[in-house]
Amino acid sequence: MDDKYKALRLKNQICFPIYAVSNMITRKYKPYLDKLDLTYTQYIVMMVLWEHGQANEKLLCESLCLRSNTVTPLLKKLKEKGYIEKAKDTGDERNLVITLTETGKRLQDKALYVPECMAKEFHLTSEEAMSLYKILYKLLDEGKNK
Repeated sequence: MDDKYKALRLKNQICFPIYAVSNMITRKYKPYLDKLDLTYTQYIVMMVLWEHGQANEKLLCESLCLRSNTVTPLLKKLKEKGYIEKAKDTGDERNLVITLTETGKRLQDKALYVPECMAKEFHLTSEEAMSLYKILYKLLDEGKNK
């Protein structure tokens, strides 16, 4: 390959290992989340709800860096599974409030083992994990500001 195309080599792209690792991580989550009857994206929605107790779609989209057209079908599936309820906000009827059902709340206890299992999947020291975390959030923060 001509040196003028060096920048186009896959091995020279920072985006590719991020993409590949993201796919690998999602695949590694699958067997643990299958036991909870959740996909990865449903799991991260549930994590926001477990943290906040309730949320509107805007908070979910912002927290998860997802668009409404992605979050809406996730919420529909979670409602069908009996994990959440949706209701109009009494203060603003244009806004939907998503809350956990008792089943959704109990699922949090069943999910407690997932982060520990995932930590064992990757052989990073706590320092390496923290460095990676900081770099990735730096990239996310910079992307949100543009």
